[in-house]
Amino acid sequence: MTDLLLPDDDTLYSALTARNPAWDGRAYVGVTSTGIFCRLTCPARKPKRENCRFLPTVAACLAAGYRPCLRCRPLRPEGAGDPLVARLLTALETDPARRWTEGDLTEMGLDPSTVRRSFKRQFGQTFLDMARQARLQAGLTTLADGGRVIDAQIEAGYESPAAFRAAFARHLGLPPGSFRANAMLRADWFDTPLGVMIAVSDRTRLHLLEFADRKALPTELKRLHASCKGDLGFGRLPPIDLAQAQLTEFLAGQRTRFTLDLALHGTPFTRRVWQALQSLPAGSTISYAELARRLGRPEAVRAVARANGANQIAIVIPCHRVLGADGALTGYGGGLWRKQRLIELERAYAQTERTCA
Repeated sequence: MTDLLLPDDDTLYSALTARNPAWDGRAYVGVTSTGIFCRLTCPARKPKRENCRFLPTVAACLAAGYRPCLRCRPLRPEGAGDPLVARLLTALETDPARRWTEGDLTEMGLDPSTVRRSFKRQFGQTFLDMARQARLQAGLTTLADGGRVIDAQIEAGYESPAAFRAAFARHLGLPPGSFRANAMLRADWFDTPLGVMIAVSDRTRLHLLEFADRKALPTELKRLHASCKGDLGFGRLPPIDLAQAQLTEFLAGQRTRFTLDLALHGTPFTRRVWQALQSLPAGSTISYAELARRLGRPEAVRAVARANGANQIAIVIPCHRVLGADGALTGYGGGLWRKQRLIELERAYAQTERTCA
């Protein structure tokens, strides 16, 4: 079945079987037998034709009740389907511990400067930055599972303990030895259709939820480490399980509000801003100026913007719903492409709820 804005099924199914990059971002396939939707360039096994429904946008797929594929990640920017980008992302997922250099890109027949621009434009970071994070992630997973630092170093592909400690500290703001066993606060990672996220909780409340590639993450973790007097370690506690479950439901269109107990680390005014953000219904947006007026502080637009940027519980405290005065997307620590996707998701869900009401 094909949407009226798209060409016929024959054309789109041929594009799907050929993984034609020309259709990336222009059409998606919903698989009725699995409830998943994919890019037409998805490397997964192709569904039977009778199980395919072609749709023009991510929002249309979500509104139709399909969940995003974790393999081709259709919530990523359309440029992720560019053959160059897709090729390198596949290589990265196949061997996350590989040590990449610009020489490797040249040997693959790729121009390092072109690769750098393509990834910067789509993801806000270079491919080599992503590769370093992927290597480190393998080591972090080992530590989260209770492994030794030396095991984590080897798993991440670092020959030198000093290099591993330095990379670890750059990514998380703290050396591996700063994380304690059986600590009060525990950190763990999980994958989402929008990328890897890190969560920190105690036994009852969530203290942090961020995208693992957020530039401010090291500063946030260092601040959290200081506030709990160093009682921070790796592992999974119930609030992290609950956060992952609710995020999964949210990104699949099965939830529009979160019911998580949060530990808010900020000034009284900052906490007021965050609480006001949580009161905004999914699918709505607001400007910094309007948010300041609602708080009874119309002169505090800059303070509201700072509080918005200081949010360290992404998505659950929906700072992505704040736009510029002209309605344009403004800065977002998780990357503007994620902000755009989140707004699209929520608007699709809101439209579905109105239709069903």
